[in-house]
Amino acid sequence: MEAPSRVRTPQAVLFACGLNSVRSPMAASLLQQMFPQALYVRSAGVRKGELDPFAVAVMAELGQDISGHKPMTFEELDDWEGLNFDLIVTLSPEAHHKALELTRTIAADVEYWPTSDPTGAEGNREQKLQAYREVCDTLLLRIRKRFSRAGAANE
Repeated sequence: MEAPSRVRTPQAVLFACGLNSVRSPMAASLLQQMFPQALYVRSAGVRKGELDPFAVAVMAELGQDISGHKPMTFEELDDWEGLNFDLIVTLSPEAHHKALELTRTIAADVEYWPTSDPTGAEGNREQKLQAYREVCDTLLLRIRKRFSRAGAANE
């Protein structure tokens, strides 16, 4: 009889979205801040984008500086350091499809966390920032829920 399946605590986590300019760098920064020594965390995109200044501003409100983040594609990350991740968290449909393709050649679990893209938010600066804050808050809750055991397991 098989043991009930349970979520493994990963050692290396990759967050992925469409352009690696908003959602995935935010998520990577949030997780890295929670477990600076326990987990190896990176982010990538299906296509290369430009770091979004609203994402930088919202993360700065939390005391996290992502201004030095350089958006990178899966291929660039693979060329730079390899894709040695045991968990890929995808935040957009296109990133999810790309990650599933990668599992043909790498042994990584893939989790899909559908996360809205705040770049289409309309309105003034404050209304746009609010859309980014909502995405950040959603990511933070998901990360806390998913990785709450990681800190205890790796201390």
